[in-house]
Amino acid sequence: MDVTNMLSNNETRASPRIIAIANQKGGVGKTTTAINLATAMAAVRKRVLVIDLDPQGNASTGLGIAQDDRVLNTYHVLIGEASLDQATHETVIPGLWIVPSGVDLSGAEIELVDMEERLYRLKVALVDQVDDYDFVLIDCPPALGLLTVNALIAAAAVLVPLQCEFFALEGISHLVRTVERIKKAYNPDLEIQGIVLTMYDGRNNLSGAVASDVRAYFGDVVYDTVIPRNVRVSEAPSHGKPVLLYDTACAGSQAYIHLASEVLKRENQAVV
Repeated sequence: MDVTNMLSNNETRASPRIIAIANQKGGVGKTTTAINLATAMAAVRKRVLVIDLDPQGNASTGLGIAQDDRVLNTYHVLIGEASLDQATHETVIPGLWIVPSGVDLSGAEIELVDMEERLYRLKVALVDQVDDYDFVLIDCPPALGLLTVNALIAAAAVLVPLQCEFFALEGISHLVRTVERIKKAYNPDLEIQGIVLTMYDGRNNLSGAVASDVRAYFGDVVYDTVIPRNVRVSEAPSHGKPVLLYDTACAGSQAYIHLASEVLKRENQAVV
């Protein structure tokens, strides 16, 4: 299936759209969604910037950025030691750039506490720095601390990967409440752009039950596309590649192509 043919009818807004990809629960496919959604968008000539705000740095690894190439990273941007442009790296994917994470970022939560305007550090860093991009995707850490709050204040929307497991609804309720608090107190334009069901196993009755419950509760906010459990998706990061480059034909790649099409379509509808 051709990526370009699937997505080419979707056009994005002129100004950059900043989307935080967040879920306080780890292991839900958040980073995998960030790098593969970004790759699919870049494949249709969208200019995309990924900001790796997770101290684990998995998005940076998954896009082939070596540790030695992360001398300037999101930590230095947040504390004001580097501009966003100085910390930005090209990837092997045309149209896709990344601000990588580094080991320094693990201490940022503590350092930010004493900093002036600590909740707005990322928002300020993005001012006049992202105008050349169509989309900025922020890969958030699996926690609702200062790093994630910075992302939610800087973003226009939140995309939530949600694993098809028993505690999924309980976990997402905390994130929804946090989004509402951020919207009320700091960022009135913030919205949940969509919820994507991940790690779906069609052989497992529980996956189907969770998917049904999530759709019943959140309705149209949930994307039609479901990301399946797929071994090729799991293998790709060890090769420093998005699964869309590692194995374009696999079920996981095709699912992310469909998801990108949905995201772009939803973005178009939001500005009609």
